[in-house]
Amino acid sequence: MVLEAVAGLAGLLLMISMFYQIGVGLFGFGKKTKDYADHDPESRFLVLIPAHNEERVIGDIIRNLEEMDYPRELYDYYVIADNCTDRTAEVARAAGARVIETRKETPDAPTGKPIALRKALNSLGDYQNRYDLMMIFDADNLMDRNMFREVNSQYLDKGKPDFIQCYLGAKNKEGVVAWFYYTGYTLTNRFFDLAKHRLGLNCPIGGTGFAMSTAYLYQRGGWTTMSLTEDFEIQVEATLEGRRILWNHNTRIYDEKPTDLRAAIRQRMRWGQGQWYVTFRNTPKVFSSLLHGTISFWEFLSLLTYMYSVAALPLSIIQALATFGAWLIHPARPLLDFSASGVLVGALILGYSYFFLFYLADWMDNGIPFRVRTLPMMAAGFVANAIVGAFMQIGGLIKCRDQQHWVKTDHRIAARTIPAAERSARLRRKTA
Repeated sequence: MVLEAVAGLAGLLLMISMFYQIGVGLFGFGKKTKDYADHDPESRFLVLIPAHNEERVIGDIIRNLEEMDYPRELYDYYVIADNCTDRTAEVARAAGARVIETRKETPDAPTGKPIALRKALNSLGDYQNRYDLMMIFDADNLMDRNMFREVNSQYLDKGKPDFIQCYLGAKNKEGVVAWFYYTGYTLTNRFFDLAKHRLGLNCPIGGTGFAMSTAYLYQRGGWTTMSLTEDFEIQVEATLEGRRILWNHNTRIYDEKPTDLRAAIRQRMRWGQGQWYVTFRNTPKVFSSLLHGTISFWEFLSLLTYMYSVAALPLSIIQALATFGAWLIHPARPLLDFSASGVLVGALILGYSYFFLFYLADWMDNGIPFRVRTLPMMAAGFVANAIVGAFMQIGGLIKCRDQQHWVKTDHRIAARTIPAAERSARLRRKTA
């Protein structure tokens, strides 16, 4: 009886999460419309670029920042050369960047992006008086040149929210591993992030390409998040305080995606470690914030389902083990019921949520129509994603207490131009 109850509860939680995500995704349909008015440049930007041994790519983002469509006197950018053993600092300075070099106090001291950000902000002093917004980019990123202009307009038009996350694009999508990253981000940008924004819910913070109010940052005491997923940690904390996190679908950051399965596993394992840690640490606070009226019921549901999205595979394993245990006790009962209707429903949900929504998002946002020849890559990407997801959810759970060992993802792609012009041309052809 107990095992059957456990199996039933695990199945119920999985079903609630699945149907919730499908329901939210419905608000990603429809033409993309700009929900804010254009404003003249006014906001002052502080841009920080944490970089550890990034001499191969750091010059590209600096050139990109020098060419932004925004008054140069309204933004400053700093490369944080964190514990570098290569020529990152020298290359950055030669390209015209201001550089903040950070070092470990002791050989065994922890390292990573959160520590580098904290040290850089401490060195900048009264940043809250000199800037309105801080934006963080990874060293491998490129961005649309209109990014500061669009964020400025949304920030001023929407009552100066605490966070604005921009569309998360990709520099590369060749190969199975990069492809499943591309498909995942393309799908979630529209049918998760944009959909939540349209519902008035906070969208996730993606770790790069987001703007943060310096007033709120200073109020927090600077950069205080220290987990392996500092973006997720600050998203949860800000939401529990009743802060607003908006989504901008009109300007993009372009991130280099891993091309090697081992690199993807290491990266997702780190994400899993951080997400499990933040989830366990903040679950009681989520319920407390709901009871005290700090967040609405729908924000509570949105945040809780997102926090525990990392539990999908563990819950499936628990459900399977409990079902098998119940069968061992009562072998006369059927172990599994593979009814035709159940298989059909599962296939339809997979086809809709993975294949259909991706191809629709790719067409609506990137101007790329469906092509039959991409189906084998989609299937291979699904398998690769399942393998990486298993390491993230199970391995991350096992190692979630370790938040001190940060593993760098190597970046190799030198791309001095951004694909925005090509994307815009495709969209013009599609809508003509």
